[in-house]
Amino acid sequence: MEGIIVKGIGGRYQVAVDGQTYDCAARGILKKQGMRLLVGDKVVISLDDYDKSKGIIESIQPRTNALVRPPVANVSQVLVVFAVKQPEPNMNLLDKLLAICAYHQLDVVLCFNKIDLDDDHKIDDIKKIYVHAGYNLIPTSAKNHIEIDALKEALKDEITVFAGPSGVGKSSLLNEIEEDINLEVGGLSKKISRGKHTTRHCELMMLPSGGMVADTPGFTAMDVTEIDLEILDTCFIEFLPFIENCKFNNCMHIKEPGCGVKEAVKENKIHENRYESYVYFVKEIEDHRRYKSW
Repeated sequence: MEGIIVKGIGGRYQVAVDGQTYDCAARGILKKQGMRLLVGDKVVISLDDYDKSKGIIESIQPRTNALVRPPVANVSQVLVVFAVKQPEPNMNLLDKLLAICAYHQLDVVLCFNKIDLDDDHKIDDIKKIYVHAGYNLIPTSAKNHIEIDALKEALKDEITVFAGPSGVGKSSLLNEIEEDINLEVGGLSKKISRGKHTTRHCELMMLPSGGMVADTPGFTAMDVTEIDLEILDTCFIEFLPFIENCKFNNCMHIKEPGCGVKEAVKENKIHENRYESYVYFVKEIEDHRRYKSW
């Protein structure tokens, strides 16, 4: 039977097949071949002759993609979640995550949670930057069930990774989307105003409306320095229409004359904050290269 790995701990794998989950081990030949099984892998299993709740993973189907952090395969999109307040959004971190998603060719749905706390309408300024850049942005409140139906629709029939800093309400949103999930909610530490980490392993959860979601630790630990400097500009999706206007093919959009990207920034076609993030990441990647060459 063909199924998908939804959880893996200690060499045992939970494989979902048509709504039924089987406890499986991997065939020895897969281990000998050095195949590392990942949550999200599409696999072929055979059932135990004596216990039909257990099985053996016989083979792995080709992957469309595979992430290292978190270790998950065949992801179709990333739901990047930040809070409007509590904690205050780190926009540099947001831009880093969006660039990494673009680098891995992953579609993004951007979610800003806790809009029930947004007394000064900060979400309007955020929309001016990111909706204008081309992102699908959904403002939500897990507490007040605002735009949860729009979030459900965005997740339908997709394999979605939830990503974002701790304390922004990822687990609370998942609990609102699917009550049976009942994830532990960490809340915020008043002392340091950062979320407590509650998610400890990668697991796919099936949604009744269709699709699967993974509340994944580790995504925010991914480093922008893994992106090739020569293609960093293409990871800022709003740059793409203007890169072709640059005078030089290898334009880095910083000091070069005749730069289409810098001209777009001057004309407010690219938001200055996003351009500043790009420049910051260029320096970060260059510094990392110099450090590695020592």
